[in-house]
Amino acid sequence: MIWLMGHNQQLFESIASYGLHDIQPHYANGWFSKIEAEARDRGKVLGDIRLEAATGDDHSPLVSIPKHDGAAARSLHFVKWLAENHPKGNWQQFLTDDQSDLLWDKVILSGISHGSTTAARWAKHQKVARVVMFSGPRDQLESWQGLESATPANRYFGFTHILDGGWTGDHYCRSWQMLGLAEFGSIVNVDETQKPFSHSRRLITNCDVQENSSRAHSIVVRGREKWDRVWSYLFTHPVNQVGDPVPSDPNCTMDLRNK
Repeated sequence: MIWLMGHNQQLFESIASYGLHDIQPHYANGWFSKIEAEARDRGKVLGDIRLEAATGDDHSPLVSIPKHDGAAARSLHFVKWLAENHPKGNWQQFLTDDQSDLLWDKVILSGISHGSTTAARWAKHQKVARVVMFSGPRDQLESWQGLESATPANRYFGFTHILDGGWTGDHYCRSWQMLGLAEFGSIVNVDETQKPFSHSRRLITNCDVQENSSRAHSIVVRGREKWDRVWSYLFTHPVNQVGDPVPSDPNCTMDLRNK
């Protein structure tokens, strides 16, 4: 599992307990504040920047991220180093025979907020085993969420709190619908439903956060005892087991430019 954004010890410990390996590469994720709003919010900008940050390939004229500084290259070098220096960890299993690339069919992309948005954009371009999106994706003025995806739609999983500003602002429900996740079941409240959550790809919670939207944003990756059953589902539920398709949510605003 490649985790995008800050390290989370409890989440990493849980992921390891599921028998998964996990790394957190540092990558270019601070470009939001360096781009003028007029350029940033045109609608076909952020997705290209995210893809360049992920791959190191030239996808956007607004940033210049060398190939070796892309998240993909940094992840490759990290895993090669781990394979050499910690052979008992069996990191070699994630490398091609010539060690020139990762075996992407064994990779899970995951993150929260900015990280989950980049993970989803990356998975549109690169076929991976699974995508786990906490509090995301955002990019509410962009259209990349509806692009043809190299990663099949049933491999995307999302989890958020309903008081998160990205949820109340319809950012996440919009992205989930554009990603095609309604094809795999209705939105499921994990506080009211037992695992496997009707095999849905869209999970929410309304657990008590004292009406604090900032806390709501991060709560879905805080508290191993509280969320272990949810996390294990997100990271290990068989991707071929899906819920029944449901109509798009009519209460989710899809055009957010004037909202």
